[in-house]
Formats: sequence, C-alpha cells, structure tokens
Amino acid sequence: MILTADYHTHTPYSHGKNTVDENVCRAKELGLKEIGITDHGFSHVAFGLRRKEVAAYKAECRAAEEKYGIKVLVGIEANIRGVGGESDLREEDYQDFDLYLCGNHACIHFSSLRDNIGYGWRNLFLNNVIRKTTKRQIACNTKAYVNAIKNNPIDAITHLNYQCPANALEVAKCAADYGTYIELDAKKAHLTDEELVEIAQKTSARFIVNSDAHWVERIGDTALIAEQLKRIDFPMERIDNIDGRLPNFRFAAFKKERGL
Repeated sequence: MILTADYHTHTPYSHGKNTVDENVCRAKELGLKEIGITDHGFSHVAFGLRRKEVAAYKAECRAAEEKYGIKVLVGIEANIRGVGGESDLREEDYQDFDLYLCGNHACIHFSSLRDNIGYGWRNLFLNNVIRKTTKRQIACNTKAYVNAIKNNPIDAITHLNYQCPANALEVAKCAADYGTYIELDAKKAHLTDEELVEIAQKTSARFIVNSDAHWVERIGDTALIAEQLKRIDFPMERIDNIDGRLPNFRFAAFKKERGL
C-alpha cells in the first residue's frame, strides 16, 4: 500500500505541533501528490480553529502549495454537534475550504443543552468512567453520524466510533448512499476487524487512509492501519487515496454545483 495523499493533518491552529509549511514540506519529501491541512472545527473549546484565523490559515496553505509544488487542500475536521447531525462548518464558511472532514470530539459547544448532556457528556462518561456503552447510546450515536452525513456535504467521517460507539454498518451504508468516505485512521484503530469486514462485505462504501498526524513525523504513516487491513485481507481497491488513486470528494462537487 503506497499512500497517494494524506488528507488528515493538524497544525498549531488546533493542537498539531508543526506548522503548515512543515507539514507540506514533509508531504513533498514523501512524494505525496496532495495533503489536507485539517485543523479542528470552530466549536472545539480548547483546540478549535477560530473564524478570525481563517484568512491567515488559507494564506499559509496557498503559500506552501506554491513553495513546494504539491496540492494543498485547505481543510477542516469539523465537529458533530448533536444528534440532529449539526456541524460547526456553516454554509457561509464553505467558500473558504476545499476539504470537509467531520467527526465526533469531546469538549465542544454542542447544539443544545440536551445534546450536551445526552450526546456529549454521556459518551464521555460511558467511555471513560463506566468503560461500557449501552444499546440506547449506540442508537443515539448512530443517528448523529447518519444525520451529519445526510445534512452536510461531508467528504469523510473521521475515526468512526472514537469516543462515540455507533453501528458502523449503518453509518457506512449511509456514507455509501451520499458519497461520503469512511476514514481508516492510522493513528489508532477505531473499527474492529469484524466491523471492517462486515462493512466491506455488506456495503459499497469507499474509504480513505489518513495519518491523523499531530506532528510532522507521522505524516504519511499508515503502518497501524496497513497491518489491520492485511490481517483481514481487506479489498484494497476500495481505498481511493493509495497506489496512485485520488478520491472524488463530495464537498468539491457540492460547491461547484452551487457556484461557491
């Protein structure tokens, strides 16, 4: 498996350790065709990109692209803000971004008090204190992922099931229907072997492999997920950012259709 592009990397605009320039330089050294700079969404309390920083963020990405001669996508890893699938990337923000990742994170401003308690804090409590979730919470989390995909032109769901256990099969079915990729995160395995096999066998979902790098040395590092994929004999032709392939992202098509 040879990575063509790494679409999930962080910088100090959220809580990455290295600059946009350093991330892009590393991608160039690795021979990647594209890199996504995808700092955390606006509603993240501690580590979110701020709207007042977007102009500088874009400028750094464009400057690095010109300097190193590889495609740099101005991206964001937005947050699911509630069971209704609300995202913190609003339509008026779309013109500033090329790449729309979205996932579940803790410590964000949720859409409502009900979502804050029943979705945000309950997931934190069940996963970090009780260390066991419930069928009710899995159903709630699945609904949040599915609604996020239905209601937003998301390119890829990041680290599915991270701190938010869901029915991965149902999420993957929805992702396939709407043209959203499922990310295979190489930072930490969040989907079990059994879940990945079931998704591959029972859905037409497409995948991208990303490093989720928070420091420059991890950019392009796919070792963890590569080991898992080899172990389960995963159909590698379903992954669209390896071996010279590039994905067809939903967000770009959405923006083009609407003249954004």
